Amino acid sequence: MPGGPRQRGRYHHGDLPSALLDAGLEQLATAGPARFSVAEVARRVGVSTAAPYRHFTDRDGFLAAVAARAAERLAAAVSAESTADDPRDRLATATGAYAAFVAEHRIGFDVVFSPALRGARDADLATAGRAVMALFLEPAREIAGDRALELTEQVVALAHGYGTLDADGFLTADRVTADPTAVRVRRAARALIDGTR
Repeated sequence: MPGGPRQRGRYHHGDLPSALLDAGLEQLATAGPARFSVAEVARRVGVSTAAPYRHFTDRDGFLAAVAARAAERLAAAVSAESTADDPRDRLATATGAYAAFVAEHRIGFDVVFSPALRGARDADLATAGRAVMALFLEPAREIAGDRALELTEQVVALAHGYGTLDADGFLTADRVTADPTAVRVRRAARALIDGTR
């Protein structure tokens, strides 16, 4: 019967928690943490609205698990690109990789460290958040010492701004340069980093 329950979603007897997390990432990218809806995620997967609660304690626990998965993917993307020995190159490359991730997935530190998640005491999210922060803080400490947090804030803000503008189509409409956003961000980050004393 067309439009019946079996055609409602994509999930067909497998790893439901993983399917929910993947759909949660999609929903989080479009709705953000404040408007995140477990019911909408269940609808996307094609399961009952009660099904997610068989695997996650509540909305905050589910949102924290989705954010942890986002942080793990962000860390993997940044880590894969930031392999240079020079901390300035490593931080600039991490910044470019972060911008590219945000442009593609619309998820960044705004989700991982969202005020909506401050009450969620989730060990996986805390671990994933620390791992992604370390990719920026470690080279920033080598470069700026006691001012490492300030430098990290500056490069992340730069990357997030570029990534968001690119995701919204602003940077592709009338390109100033043909270079991909990640390359442009690396150059801008390197200029910022080189100006750090």
